[in-house]
Amino acid sequence: MVDVTEKAVTSRTAFADGLIYMNQQTFDMLMSGTHKKGDVFAVARIAGIQAAKKTSELIPLCHPLMLSKVKVDFEPVTEEDKFAIRAIAMCKLSGQTGVEMEALTAVSVALLTLYDMCKAVDPKMQLDGVKLLSKEGGKTGSWHRDAV
Repeated sequence: MVDVTEKAVTSRTAFADGLIYMNQQTFDMLMSGTHKKGDVFAVARIAGIQAAKKTSELIPLCHPLMLSKVKVDFEPVTEEDKFAIRAIAMCKLSGQTGVEMEALTAVSVALLTLYDMCKAVDPKMQLDGVKLLSKEGGKTGSWHRDAV
């Protein structure tokens, strides 16, 4: 584990996102809220938030952090005959180390939860493109993924 004792406490924020592709039937079911398991997005949101809080228990040598805010949102993505849900996570704190791993973990677990809750309907779903979008704060300052 890296020693962060001498690092300054600064405000730090990270954003991450990822996609889960699915068939149109599953997409329509999620968007209409008619899944027999109830509010799938609410469950996935809570799972993502919990995952961010437990990142240091999941990833060796990752510092345990006192997160001040975690937000997980979902948005529909449609392109021609492709249907997906995009998960976006934001993690924030004032501390001595960044929150990139927490944001990435939140997105990953939120997407895995969507998969778990919908796999009986659509076992061919596919997770894709989990990535860090931006980070603010710390010694290295701001970083933003270039638009592609």
